[in-house]
Amino acid sequence: MTPAQDPFYIVKEEIQDSIDKLQSTFQQWENIPSNTGEHVHFTKELLTNCESVEWQVDELNKAITVASRDPAYYGLNETELGRRKNWTASALKQVQTIRRSVEAGKAKGGFSHGSRQELLGSSQTGRSNTQYTAMDNDDFITSESDRQMLLIKQQDEELDELSASVQRIGGVGLTIHDELVGQEKILDDLSMEMETTSNRLDFVQKRVAMVMKKASAKGQIMMIAFLIVLFIILFVLVFLT
Repeated sequence: MTPAQDPFYIVKEEIQDSIDKLQSTFQQWENIPSNTGEHVHFTKELLTNCESVEWQVDELNKAITVASRDPAYYGLNETELGRRKNWTASALKQVQTIRRSVEAGKAKGGFSHGSRQELLGSSQTGRSNTQYTAMDNDDFITSESDRQMLLIKQQDEELDELSASVQRIGGVGLTIHDELVGQEKILDDLSMEMETTSNRLDFVQKRVAMVMKKASAKGQIMMIAFLIVLFIILFVLVFLT
């Protein structure tokens, strides 16, 4: 950021331009006869412009007051603050001098030579202060620029960390999704196997029932005996070996 980008100097230059135009209009007003409509028009214009400039200087004074509460935060020192306050006081004095003269309704020649010199001297002082403060403000501008760059760098780092965290969370989510899909597939396969086994068991039961019906009582007894022997053999093989 350059001196031209400093909010204080931007507003200051605007106010100084307004004061210069105000002084130019005031000089024209002095040369206009007081009993003309043009004189009345210039009088209203001067009073309106004085009020506008006074308001701008007052707002700038408020900003300086805020900065004076913690100069280090804004990269200022007491010398810089003093120069800014002196400039606003000088600017306000110029405007108030013009305002008092216009309100008094002085005509041509009624504005004293001393008052004119006071206005010119105040204007020169204001411009001189502008040059000094512009030079002394370089350090403040550099410090403020470094602070802004550091803040932007910190924000970038925080955003990078946040992005990495989101990516990690997304990876965990995908892993969980894959595991759920795999478990769902296993459950489907198990369900199919159980259904197949159930169908086979029903078929065997039906076949046994059919054989039992067709066989005689003797055949049933032999079948039961065979099944008992088979059960004993299976029991021995499973539990005793």
